[in-house]
Amino acid sequence: MQREEQQDLLDFFSPSRPDVASVSAPGRPHSTPGNHPMSVVPSGPRPPEVVFERSLRATNYRLTLRRDGVALVTIPVRGSEREARRFLEAQQDWLERARQRQQRRPKPAEVWVPGTHVLWRGVMTEIRIAAGGERPAVCLAADVFRVSRFDGDLRPTLESHFLRRAKVELPARAWELSAVTGVEVKQVMVRNQRSRWGSCSSGGVISLNWRLVQTPEFVRDYIIYHELMHLREMNHSDRFWARVGEVCPEWRSAEAWIKRNGSLVGL
Repeated sequence: MQREEQQDLLDFFSPSRPDVASVSAPGRPHSTPGNHPMSVVPSGPRPPEVVFERSLRATNYRLTLRRDGVALVTIPVRGSEREARRFLEAQQDWLERARQRQQRRPKPAEVWVPGTHVLWRGVMTEIRIAAGGERPAVCLAADVFRVSRFDGDLRPTLESHFLRRAKVELPARAWELSAVTGVEVKQVMVRNQRSRWGSCSSGGVISLNWRLVQTPEFVRDYIIYHELMHLREMNHSDRFWARVGEVCPEWRSAEAWIKRNGSLVGL
């Protein structure tokens, strides 16, 4: 998984992100760490479905089930691989339940053709051939997108259309909510992030995943609010979540939607 190198950057992984279990390291207070660069801990033979990594900032042992099915065990700076393995063994029941949840999550169609249902504006919507017109086009609800032909995989073409719309809509909404909250933003970027919905840097740069145009408006706004509040609290502390709740009272509903449906866009 690609990771940002700068340490003053916070990523927001959706609740549809890998499931996480954690426990405090000995001698360290429990807290929720951000996502930071990690180094692999050398070790002997181990099952290929488990990876151990050390985090210089983590204060917890943390078990994460990645989307590829690999169990990732994070070792805090004062922890040891021996304790990490004990932690992993104690979490086997949790890991099995997480794997079962992962298998039950809906998955998007690999190939998009007329008749395929894809997530658009928060609703599973059928790709239909647009009637009339001089050039081939398809419809997703009331939106019309030009295509070169109707046979073959329409996914690359439609996702290119989604990206173009995202580059217009998402920065505009981010600037609007920035003004509403009074949070200063230097730049808004739209990116093809494969493992997160958004991120921000302490320098005031917000990056948003173009796939947000496929989600409902309240989910899109929640992600933007989330990153804006990180510009006030560069952590996931209780104070951070209190700030999120002040500007976005329905954030729990947004997280619940993401957990149920985020896999439909591959996140």
